[in-house]
Amino acid sequence: MDLHFTPEDEDFRQSVRAFLDTHLPGHLREGMAATPGVFVEPDIGREWQRILHEKGWLAYNWPVTSGGTGWTPVQRYIFEKECALADAPSLPVLSLKLLGPVICRFGTAEQKARLLPRILDGSDYWCQGFSEPGSGSDLASLRTRAERRGDHYVINGRKLWTTHAHHANKIFCLVRTDAEAKAQRGISFLLVDMNQPGVEVRPIKGLAGDHEVNEVFLDEVVTPAENLVGEEGMGWTIAKFLLENERGGACHAPKLLSDIQKLRRNAALEPDGQGGTMADDSAFMAALARIELTAQALEMTELRVLAEIAKGLPPGPQTSLSKMIASTLRQQVDGMAVRLYGYAGLALEPRRPLYGEAAPAPIHSKAAQLAAPRYLNSLAWTIFGGTNEIQRTIIAKTVLGL
Repeated sequence: MDLHFTPEDEDFRQSVRAFLDTHLPGHLREGMAATPGVFVEPDIGREWQRILHEKGWLAYNWPVTSGGTGWTPVQRYIFEKECALADAPSLPVLSLKLLGPVICRFGTAEQKARLLPRILDGSDYWCQGFSEPGSGSDLASLRTRAERRGDHYVINGRKLWTTHAHHANKIFCLVRTDAEAKAQRGISFLLVDMNQPGVEVRPIKGLAGDHEVNEVFLDEVVTPAENLVGEEGMGWTIAKFLLENERGGACHAPKLLSDIQKLRRNAALEPDGQGGTMADDSAFMAALARIELTAQALEMTELRVLAEIAKGLPPGPQTSLSKMIASTLRQQVDGMAVRLYGYAGLALEPRRPLYGEAAPAPIHSKAAQLAAPRYLNSLAWTIFGGTNEIQRTIIAKTVLGL
């Protein structure tokens, strides 16, 4: 694999940098840099979405015919890396990177015309209804039922760990439409309006005090039959496609490497308690170097996946390797931040947000204020999108043939 960028790719990199310099406002950079959660808050995420939508740089993993940019996989990587270096806010991943490609691939012409423009302009904010009590990693055991009654479905059930359901006006769900079929074959993919009777959202506070996830109760909730994506019983096939995009559709290494460099710079400023700085602490710097080497190896793996995609091949099971390594690295990087700032890094500020005029003042520094909540939130990385144990099983079966 040729890892050198072409002159055209280098020109693209410079155009991205120039755009970020002139169109990424300072308050959005500060907001992203001071976000401890896994997902960015909608106030800064949606503002950045509008800016990119106006530029035509938003749906870069969609087909051109559906509003995509037409970028090559390498250009997507360059864009994500430059955004990570510039502290650009994350985009609404559930809408743009998960549901959007599903509609492009499996949706009808009517669904594409109706749904995709509203995702792009932010009119609809989607959440994902997959996991349930007792049905997370074992998703095939889900029990939420959808019964066809004439020209609509009636849904009853309960969804768990539903990210940003308290912000969303729509939810895409895996539901059981055939109780008699084999577990996977009886599942369908439905789109549901959240703003209707029978939908109840209950907040779940994380260890760090952040409100990102929720419990969603569906009691006689109605959705038109035209909101069925694909055919009845295709939900498992669609879910596998979506999860491959979730695990391998994004590049995790650029953000990890950017955060490692910030730790390296800050280590030269933090006292080690012995008259020097943490940059003089050989044990700390050696641990950081080991993490950085793994992150660089992850970057090569992600580039290999992009090379396969560029050939027209699907991401494949190697995305499980990327997701597993990236999740572990995320926890290690955030753990190093707690270690770097010592007692100041243990302080847990419960108020949110940590950006803007009303943000609470840090005891030591903004970076130290973020250390504990980021570490606690990062514990979810090895769970969502399929636990690390599930990823190892996928690797063992599909890559190693065990």
